[in-house]
Amino acid sequence: AGEGAGRGRGGNPYTSEALHMSVLFFDIGATLADARFEPDGSLTLRPRPRVVAVLDALAGVRMGIVSNPGPGDGAAERAAAALEAAFPGRFTDAGLVHWGAKDGRGIFDRAVAGAGGVPADGCVFVGEDAQERAFAREAGMRTAPHPVFAPAAVEGRPVFSARIGLPEGRGPAELAAVAETTEAVPVNVASERLVLALASGRGAEVLEHAGFTVDLGEPVEDR
Repeated sequence: AGEGAGRGRGGNPYTSEALHMSVLFFDIGATLADARFEPDGSLTLRPRPRVVAVLDALAGVRMGIVSNPGPGDGAAERAAAALEAAFPGRFTDAGLVHWGAKDGRGIFDRAVAGAGGVPADGCVFVGEDAQERAFAREAGMRTAPHPVFAPAAVEGRPVFSARIGLPEGRGPAELAAVAETTEAVPVNVASERLVLALASGRGAEVLEHAGFTVDLGEPVEDR
């Protein structure tokens, strides 16, 4: 339910009223950024593709972090400094930043409790790990496998695995350029004519309108 409306083209998913009444919590490693430890022991985060653009589009939406800073004394402080360096001014509400292991629902319950009265289903956890998303859903949160799909999660629109067919004369680079404008994330180039991807119904329609064939598979909630 709800996906039918999402199939329609038009509109900006980042400006919906529901989104601006929600709180989005992001994992860091492999979701927002790739992490690297420097020789001096400091941590550097390199934003992953499309993430900065998505965060810019989400300006005005309350955003927080649920992420494991790693072992050792000072790990949370080190991660917080790297986060601010990589994404300056974007995660400024300390009450929405939760450091710790995501090995059960506990950290997600704490995130909901600190969301300032926003109910659990108004909170979204964005993370690439299916098990961590399952723990977040146990706490009543909505989930998304990639920052691009945060609006879909808020609106209850599923994200699917997808097989994208490339017509003669169209390559993966052209597909990527179209995907960057919508709720679609290419994952693997399976062959010259087939790319495996994640897409919402809205994203699938945009790709189809651009001349690609789209075969939606199962929802990716638990994958």
